[in-house]
Amino acid sequence: MAADLPVTLDDVRAAAERLKGVAHRTPVLTSRTLDERVGAHVFVKCENFQRVGAFKTRGAYNAAAQLTPEQLARGIAAYSSGNHAQAVALAARELGTRAVILMPEDVPRSKLEATREYGAEVVTYDRYTQDRTALGEALARDRGLALIPPYDHPHVVAGQGTAALELLEEAGALDALVVPVGGGGLIAGSAVAAKGLRPDIRIVGVEPEAGDDTKRSLESGARVTVPVPRTIADGQAAEIPGALTFGINRHLVDAVTLVSDAQIVDAMRFAFERLKIVLEPSGATGLAALLAGRLELPPRVGVIASGGNIDTRRFAEIVG
Repeated sequence: MAADLPVTLDDVRAAAERLKGVAHRTPVLTSRTLDERVGAHVFVKCENFQRVGAFKTRGAYNAAAQLTPEQLARGIAAYSSGNHAQAVALAARELGTRAVILMPEDVPRSKLEATREYGAEVVTYDRYTQDRTALGEALARDRGLALIPPYDHPHVVAGQGTAALELLEEAGALDALVVPVGGGGLIAGSAVAAKGLRPDIRIVGVEPEAGDDTKRSLESGARVTVPVPRTIADGQAAEIPGALTFGINRHLVDAVTLVSDAQIVDAMRFAFERLKIVLEPSGATGLAALLAGRLELPPRVGVIASGGNIDTRRFAEIVG
């Protein structure tokens, strides 16, 4: 590992201590059927069972808990396509402050309603014509709020890395770790944790075909912008990797592969029928890469199922 990375294994371990009693230690599932299908022993880290239904609780709370009392008194702002919104709203509630969240107009209704139910004020925007980062920064500045971005923040990255830390503690030595990639926070934190514990582990990211900004960026050596992705994996609809996350991932991520929307649906169906769990599209992309044969798998593989926030009607539409 590069010695000068902005997030270290010690940061992830500190985040794990901070999250005790706040975030769930989510289960790790195994399946003989899955192992036979992909030709490897697979350990699935079920972040769909995390609070707010996704791994985002880890990073949001870790960042919010390190704000000063003065910052907390003023409140927190965030921008998100859904899961980070809920996570920041929950963190604000846990810490006794308020949250104002910028969300896309077309965000799944279940995610919008859940964010409001956690007590946050929601402001909407058009993801296809407006710049959410600029809008979010302006919102925080105008209202005097502390901004917690969805991935491009060292405390957020360290918090997300606790999922991989737990997985390796429970599953033992793994040869590879497969992680969904949106803005890059989960895979950055996971790579810091996993390679800090096992330097020879292979870290593989998975993106939807329509949103391959991280794959293109890693191949070119610089951040690449793609058109706003139109994919069922709305949580991975990033146009460009984060500056901080890309700086980490270009050192630690070994490869990024792509999956189609149809392959994501197949993985959601497999998870429901064989693993007996519900995954949202973004949460199923890592599993999709395994099932679609997009990777040459070593004997022991971990995969992070990053979230399960999808309502029954949408789930039925997709997998039915």
